[in-house]
Amino acid sequence: MTTQEDPERDTGPLTSPHALRNLELRVLRRLDGLLHGEHLGLRSGPGSEPGEARLYQPGEDDVRRMDWSVTARTTVPHVRDTVADRELETWTLLDLSPSMEFGTTNTRKRDLAIGALAAMHALTQRVGDRFGAHFLHRGQIRRWPAKSGKAPLFAMLATATRAPGGADDAGSGQDLAAALDDLARVRKRRGLRIVLSDFLDPAGGATTAETVHGWERPLRSLSSRHQVLAIEILDPRELHLPALGWVTMRDPETGRTREVHLSADVQRRYAAAAAAQREAIHAGMRRCGVPHLVLRTDRDWVRDIARFVLHQRRTAGQLSQHTPVVPR
Repeated sequence: MTTQEDPERDTGPLTSPHALRNLELRVLRRLDGLLHGEHLGLRSGPGSEPGEARLYQPGEDDVRRMDWSVTARTTVPHVRDTVADRELETWTLLDLSPSMEFGTTNTRKRDLAIGALAAMHALTQRVGDRFGAHFLHRGQIRRWPAKSGKAPLFAMLATATRAPGGADDAGSGQDLAAALDDLARVRKRRGLRIVLSDFLDPAGGATTAETVHGWERPLRSLSSRHQVLAIEILDPRELHLPALGWVTMRDPETGRTREVHLSADVQRRYAAAAAAQREAIHAGMRRCGVPHLVLRTDRDWVRDIARFVLHQRRTAGQLSQHTPVVPR
């Protein structure tokens, strides 16, 4: 349940192509230093990127790949392997369900999700790479074809921004689990998959760390074939309620309203239930084995993305240093 919002409230900065371009420039400027280097291919094989040097195998290796510097240092013939550098295909599942319309700061959760979508594009896009999206909107799955370049990106972001909100068709049609199944079924080529959602269960009810969400099975299946990043969108009022006395609460998914007295006891129980809900979502992400990034509408979300990317890269570097080399 969420407090009723002012219909005249600012709905966020993403309302024009000019604003979208300003957003991209702001993201690129803030993430400067994280954009260097190309991505590696998903499979090893002939390519343009130099890999590890290894002993030359007569009759098997091409002498044109001889690494003369290593051979001179060791006095033993070595060849340099190459790693395939192929184009990356990134697909994003953007949740535009009614609960994403909520926001008690100057930014709605939907606007933050669209901004994060632009940031992920800036971090992953290289020459030849393609970026597409699936939108979960009003119980329907709408697909945006994968393209490369800035113009298709602006068109995709503008389409998501202008999609009408509201609780129309709530409780019917597809949910997040079905949208994840659809993404895995339709987009089979290996690549990067980004899921932007609040991961809230429309059915509601109490949750614990052992609660199994409906989206876990399809998310785990998706991560078995692709690299997956789950980005959870959060508003501070979903964690704590202020002492406002009697207020009208509205469920964004169904449109139902209810009068609630925000007493100290209600605030305490709400905070405990919200903490349990967050822990249940985090535990579900751990069971799925996917990286989990939480973005809040009241925080500097670009900085949070930068910290997350740096942490992921440091972790990947440490793992690669400790990975044993298996002889062929």
